[in-house]
Amino acid sequence: MRNDRAGALPGTKINSLSTLKRKIEQLKKRGKRIVFTNGCFDILHYGHTKYLQDARGKGDYLVVGVNSDSSIKKIKGRNRPVIKEADRLRVVEALGCVDFVVLFKEDNPLKVIMALKPDILVKGSDWNKKKIIGADFVESYGGKVQTIKLVKGRSTSAIIKKITCLPGDR
Repeated sequence: MRNDRAGALPGTKINSLSTLKRKIEQLKKRGKRIVFTNGCFDILHYGHTKYLQDARGKGDYLVVGVNSDSSIKKIKGRNRPVIKEADRLRVVEALGCVDFVVLFKEDNPLKVIMALKPDILVKGSDWNKKKIIGADFVESYGGKVQTIKLVKGRSTSAIIKKITCLPGDR
C-alpha cells in the first residue's frame, strides 16, 4: 500500500493518544488508510513480527496499541509481563512495518479505537470477529474488521513455558 513515505525517524513513532489522533486525522485528510491493531507484545517473536507485517499490508499506515504493564497483569496474571512497557514500546517502535505506537492503560483498546477511528481494525484469527473489541464501532462508520492467520506454534506463553521447563546448568 504505502509507497510514498520514507520511514519515520527513530524515536518518533511512540505518541500520546492526543498527539496520535491529530496525526491520524491529517493522514486521513490526505486519503491514507489507517490500520489499527493491538497486543501485549511481551517477548517479541516471529509470530508477532509476521502478524504486524501482514497487518501493515492492509493499509497505508499501521498503528499498534500496546497494553500497559498494569493491563497485562489483569489479563495474563501477576507474573506478566516479562518485559516492561517502556522496553516493549521501543521494540515495537523499532519494527519497520510499524508507523505509530501508542500505550493504553485500560483493559482493552476501545478508547484508542474510538479516538483514532481506523479504516481497518485487525486482530489475529484466534479472535471471533464478533468478539473483537471495537468491531461494532469501526463497522458503524464503514470501517472494516479483518483477521490475520497466526503462525502456528508461536506464542509468548509457549516460549515462557519452554524456558521455565529447561533443565538448569549443572
